Amino acid sequence: MSEIINNREHITINNTERLAILKNLFTDLHNGRNVDEVKAHFDAFIGKITVDEITQLQHDFVEDGSLTASELQHIYKQHSAIFEGTIKEEIRPNGRPEDEPGHPIHTFIMENQEITKLLKTKMLVNLEEFEKNDSVDNAYKLIDDINLLLDIDKHYSRKENLIFPYLEKYGIYGPTTNMWRIDDFIRDAIKDGKQKLVNYSEDKEAVLEVLNYVIQEVIGMIYKEENILFPMAIKNLTEDEWVKIAHESDEIGFCLIAPAVEWKPERKALEDKAISEGYIKMETGILSLKQLELLLNHLPVDITFIDDEDVVRYFSHGKERIFARTKAIIGRTVQNCHPPRSVHVVEELLADFKSGKKESEDFWIKFKDKYVYIRYFAVRDENGKYIGTLEFTQNIDPIKAIEGEKRILF
Repeated sequence: MSEIINNREHITINNTERLAILKNLFTDLHNGRNVDEVKAHFDAFIGKITVDEITQLQHDFVEDGSLTASELQHIYKQHSAIFEGTIKEEIRPNGRPEDEPGHPIHTFIMENQEITKLLKTKMLVNLEEFEKNDSVDNAYKLIDDINLLLDIDKHYSRKENLIFPYLEKYGIYGPTTNMWRIDDFIRDAIKDGKQKLVNYSEDKEAVLEVLNYVIQEVIGMIYKEENILFPMAIKNLTEDEWVKIAHESDEIGFCLIAPAVEWKPERKALEDKAISEGYIKMETGILSLKQLELLLNHLPVDITFIDDEDVVRYFSHGKERIFARTKAIIGRTVQNCHPPRSVHVVEELLADFKSGKKESEDFWIKFKDKYVYIRYFAVRDENGKYIGTLEFTQNIDPIKAIEGEKRILF
């Protein structure tokens, strides 16, 4: 092996061989090979790596199916350590979207700068003070930092619900699946850190451990976004798709900052125009398409319809949605609209509906300031054939508060 390394300049490796070497290197890493040794072989055989190669490598590990979620997370963390400083920056003939104020990527990067500033100039400083003196005042300073950092959920939600669906449309699953999983670990760790501080009981090491983990993982995610995910998205998504992402970002919200300007591309994005004229004849009446859409959007509930192939086909767009929905989910499988850790629940429910074992299922949860009632119904045709699933979500706090009677007086 050392002979090959020492004579690398005389070796020509094609793309297939490069990917095979990459996969073997990270398989060895998973099997316990020393990171420094793997890094040395990576530098010798590969040197610089492209975003496409990273995408393919991560896709292959996911498709292989032999690794658990935690093993995949560990491997991707090692990926980042070895790839750092070796990713080729691609020439972009159409300019740099990250330099265009208001462009979704520009906004993501501005948010990352604010997150980094929060972590390095405030949280790390306050964590060091807390390590020296775990006083109530120092604990409250960290709680204030965490309350600001909780805003990162909006950053991750836009990424997961707006960028990921389009990448999946182009057959790119590996990085998105893993990132969503790590995003969830980060969310949980931030909440855990806050809980430990709010109920502080002199377990300083536990607080230090979880908050150091948060800082490390958030900074690591910023690197993955800016060096892998964003270049990958820029390369694959069309201008029209970025226009839709920019338009729908407001619904989810922004982290620590908001776009300074509304992004307007040089050419006007072409929007699909729905047929606004015409009528739909149903068994119990006739409505114009406009009337039907307004009727559904004025229901005091959120509804979503998933077809018999688990693809999201429609959701209502009321004034006060409970859970964020964006148009990017239309045409996407429902499994890819949920965090990886809850997908098995979705699949079990759909399997019960398809088999006829169940006709409905209800859940109720506390969500932010609402008490939410979530109902799922199997939709069947007149012959009992499964057509899809209807999700019905309602804030039932106002209903629970009802007492006595209120009659319509004539």
